[in-house]
Amino acid sequence: MQELAQRRSVGPVGTAEDPDTADDRAGGPVGSAVGQAVGDIGAYIRAQREHAKVSLRQLARTAGVSNPYLSQIERGLRTPSAEILQQIARALRISAEALYVRAGILDQRPAGAVTDAVLADPHLTERQKQVLLDVYQSFRRELTGADPPE
Repeated sequence: MQELAQRRSVGPVGTAEDPDTADDRAGGPVGSAVGQAVGDIGAYIRAQREHAKVSLRQLARTAGVSNPYLSQIERGLRTPSAEILQQIARALRISAEALYVRAGILDQRPAGAVTDAVLADPHLTERQKQVLLDVYQSFRRELTGADPPE
């Protein structure tokens, strides 16, 4: 048994001696970029949850996912599907589109001065930003009959 353990021992984890480094597990440089995006969405969800003063357990229950799964998403260990992102957004009362953009599912729409100002305001919640932008776009459509760029 000890011989087997010694044969499998290849050196410290995460070093050049370790054949299973983070880049290899993630699929090289491209995998690392994807891993970074997953971590970013997890950190963003955690920040939004903390801003809303909601516990991980409460958010998991409201979003209909397990505590461990949500924790893994927040730590960047799991990649949530678009459906799970929508459930989390609904539970946090934030824009699902914002989560989709963060996760790389949607491309960010070009924004104008008004949109940039609303999105940059640190005093507004994601939900308030989305409502303001929805109202703004509805006024623009009403005046022009379309949704032209700013």
